[in-house]
Parts: sequence; structure tokens; C-alpha cells
Amino acid sequence: MKEYSVFDILGPVMIGPSSSHTAGAARLGKIAQIIAGGNESIKSVNFVLHGSFSKTYKGHGTDKALVAGILGMDPWDSRIRNSFEVAKQEGLEFKFTGAELGDVHPNTVKFLIDKKDGTQIEIMGSSIGGGNIKIIEINGQSMDFSGDYPTLIIYHKDIPGMISKISTIIYENNINIAFLKVYRSGKGISASMIFETDNVVPDNLINEIKSLENVKDVISINPIMECE
Repeated sequence: MKEYSVFDILGPVMIGPSSSHTAGAARLGKIAQIIAGGNESIKSVNFVLHGSFSKTYKGHGTDKALVAGILGMDPWDSRIRNSFEVAKQEGLEFKFTGAELGDVHPNTVKFLIDKKDGTQIEIMGSSIGGGNIKIIEINGQSMDFSGDYPTLIIYHKDIPGMISKISTIIYENNINIAFLKVYRSGKGISASMIFETDNVVPDNLINEIKSLENVKDVISINPIMECE
């Protein structure tokens, strides 16, 4: 049986009527913009909404929360109500479309992000209740992380020893690994690792991992903390 925390029962500090449809949506948007390289690098976003999200997004403020997250706002930011206006001021283009995204949670969104450098990125995530979320796909690759822990997404060539090299660096810096998941898109071609840790990974350590041969990119995501 799952154990529930006070946070699960009472819900998060937030702006809006629904923890799933507003707080969770804002968290999804904020993590999506971090993965995409920051809101300043994003030109436009198509929010593809699935299930309950597609049916009730206007009434529950999901649309405003998603845009707010892409702009870097937290779930309790009072500007969420005016996120469309803020997006217009910052030159962010956006639209909402409904679609069937498969066997996923009803509160799921796929972010189709066009970046200012001409590249594109796709991120899919679900709001699973109480403001909690899961990122379940990046650029077609299945993923599974919550954003509740400091998280490293590491893209690398699929060769022997990469897990050992990176784990050793983290261990030698006295950072405990809470969860580790490994995915690959093709044997000997490309792979990715997700490290969820008990401590925030400092920039110098991230740069050390980036400097390893056969590491292609490292994305660092830190938890969205409740406001005081």
C-alpha cells in the first residue's frame, strides 16, 4: 500500500483551482523549459493535450499554467493568471491542440517546442495528482522521472563503462544516488542515463561529466521547492 505524505493530502501551494490541472501543469511546463535549455531559448510551443487535459484545460486554467511554466514561473506565482499576456510581451508563440497520445495518464501533455536556434524538442509528461508529475518521454525516448529529486539527464554513446565512469564521479563527490535508470535508442549508438540524487549536483561536477569522452550532453534539473 502506498504511504501518503501531508503534501499528497493537502496539496501544493499554488495559484488556481486544481492541483492536477494547474499546479501540476505549471511544474510540467517549467521542467520542459529547463530541458529545452531555458525559456529564453524557446521560440514557440504547441501544447498537445490528452484526455482530461484536452477537455477541461480552459476551465481549470491548465492552459495558463502550462504557458506560465514554459516562461519559468512556479505554481504559486501570481502572474500565472496573466501568463498569456506575459508570453506576448516576451515574444513567445503558443497554441493548444487536442490529440490521443496513447496509453498514458489522462492528464498528459506533449510539448512540441521550436527553439530559436532552429532545433526542435518533444517532451511528454503527466500530472498525476496533488501537484505531482512524471516526465515520460523526451524526443521519442521513454523516460521516467518525477522532478522531486535533483536530476541529471546524461546523453552519451552506448559503449561499455559509461555507467561506471559517471557513477564514480558522483560517488567521489559524496553525492548519493537515489535512483538510476538507463535507456538506449540503439546498441552501440546512443543512450541516456537519468540520475536522481539526494543532493544538488554542483556546476563544476556537471562540467566534469560533460568533459568525459563520449558524453554528448548533460541536463540538470533541480526540484521546484515550495515557497515560504
